[in-house]
Amino acid sequence: MMRAAATAERAGVPAVAIGGAGFEGMGRAIGRSLGVPHVPIVSYPGVILTDDTATFRTKMRDQVAPAVVDALVAGSTTTTEAAPERDPRPTDVVVTGDLDAVTDHFEARGWTDGLPIVPPTPDRVAAFLARTRRDPDEVLGVLAPEQRQATVRSVAVTGVMAGCRPEHMPVLVAVVECLADPVWRVQDAGSTPGWEPLVVLSGPVVERLDFNSGTGVMRVGRRANTSVGRFTRLYLRNVAGLRIPPEHTDQGAIASTFQVALAENDRAVVELGWPSFRRDRGFAEDESVVTVQSVVTVSAPIYSGGETVRDHLDALTRGMADAIGPWAYTGLEFGAFHPLVVLGPAVAAVLARGGVDKAAVRAHLGEHLVVTASALQRCAWNVGSTSFDLDAKVASGELDARYAGTDPDRLVPMLARAGDLGIVLAGNESRNQSRGFVQNHVQGVPVSRRIEDLS
Repeated sequence: MMRAAATAERAGVPAVAIGGAGFEGMGRAIGRSLGVPHVPIVSYPGVILTDDTATFRTKMRDQVAPAVVDALVAGSTTTTEAAPERDPRPTDVVVTGDLDAVTDHFEARGWTDGLPIVPPTPDRVAAFLARTRRDPDEVLGVLAPEQRQATVRSVAVTGVMAGCRPEHMPVLVAVVECLADPVWRVQDAGSTPGWEPLVVLSGPVVERLDFNSGTGVMRVGRRANTSVGRFTRLYLRNVAGLRIPPEHTDQGAIASTFQVALAENDRAVVELGWPSFRRDRGFAEDESVVTVQSVVTVSAPIYSGGETVRDHLDALTRGMADAIGPWAYTGLEFGAFHPLVVLGPAVAAVLARGGVDKAAVRAHLGEHLVVTASALQRCAWNVGSTSFDLDAKVASGELDARYAGTDPDRLVPMLARAGDLGIVLAGNESRNQSRGFVQNHVQGVPVSRRIEDLS
């Protein structure tokens, strides 16, 4: 609502933003980033979608509408806000003392993720900066909601804090380039689904920097995978400004914790003769590439077995269908959806022996991942997308004829474009397990960058 209010204000029309009470912190942060911190905010008392219609109308009539009128009559100039505390300059020493003193200082200012950090001393930061040819003051982008510049130096500082090694610096720079790409939509990274960014690494950098691509690939434990995953969430917190209460700029309703970086098993890919994930993303096989995408939920372990390739494909279909479910409506409504399948190398080998390649896996899932139209409609309504309508989208050409029909319980595809499904080979090579990662439509679509080669 604050973005709409900003548009009205720029057109010379006084505006008031209306939203849920829990969104005031984020609304004010967005207002500052859009240059309209003076716009009043009127909060609906409660949660709209848990109130019945009569209660909603009563609250709107007796509380919200009068508050809107009062705000417009009073004028936005009566709404003031204390000036935010100035950020330290890039090379300032903000605290001196022992480890406990540094940790306490950073924690008191909301600069940590709740865990102890490595103090970003000038020497440590310099060691990171020495691992890139980029200028320390180069601006990689500007990150909402706090509209702070993402610089190479801030990447180094955050990398130190997260426990990364200096040699990880080219990876970290590429991660932030992904976050700063407008296509990735960092402004939505604090939305209520509480999705997490997932970093996917593909290429020679995996072995060179000791990233785990095998057993326990998504488990905290290997320093490279863990610290790079932690870095990504810490950077969104401190530079973008996405924080959980009391600031409320991160609105993840329940949310989850950071994902460790996912590394592709290049040897397994080569043995099968399949294209790597980086090749799927448009890069050469000899390049090292980082991709960042959103993950809103993760499937249960998908164990597959049987006498035929179809047995394995059917197990993958059931596991992915359970993970995605009616949340597929988001991809159909917003026009983007990029689920990711992490195939166990042993499962991929069975498929390859049976003549099934990545394209065939995508085609099978595209055809067999289905959900009822009524489930999609109900899920959309529960989230607040009350205007979602499959028939209207078919009529407008946004969806094809597979989604047309009159039976509310007809089965329709979860994936409008099966080719958008990602496939990465990783995990325990001695088990028949795969896993699905569900992406959140236009919020955090996969963005990839080549990692700077310093060899």
